[in-house]
Amino acid sequence: MTGKVFADSNIWVYLFTAGDEMKCKTADEFITENVEEDRLVVSYQVINEVCCVLKKLKYTETEIMHFACGMISLCEVCGYSDKIIYIASELREKYPLSFWDSHIVASALESQCRTLASEDMADGLIINGMSIVNVLK
Repeated sequence: MTGKVFADSNIWVYLFTAGDEMKCKTADEFITENVEEDRLVVSYQVINEVCCVLKKLKYTETEIMHFACGMISLCEVCGYSDKIIYIASELREKYPLSFWDSHIVASALESQCRTLASEDMADGLIINGMSIVNVLK
């Protein structure tokens, strides 16, 4: 992959999910490779979603904050703006995206990512030149 890569929440969550060693390993390798290449992007929405899952998995608040700080320091973090809200709305008119997924896609587009890595969205879909790729398959 070349260019910036946006990692959806589910990619990060597999780092903490027991039961699927292959997906955990693939997620870890994907994140590590893109951090090393300095091209990994997340949004505050993704960080919040991951923290929420970690809370459900009974991680302590200290552990959750440590991981969130790690994400912030290792990735480019896309802020939330009125422009993203407008883009997300336009995307929902054109594509079969859920409300929250449209915000993920809008954040990735606004960050000028060439790839959005997500297990939940349509693998192979291209939106405004950005490819959605399921790296966990």
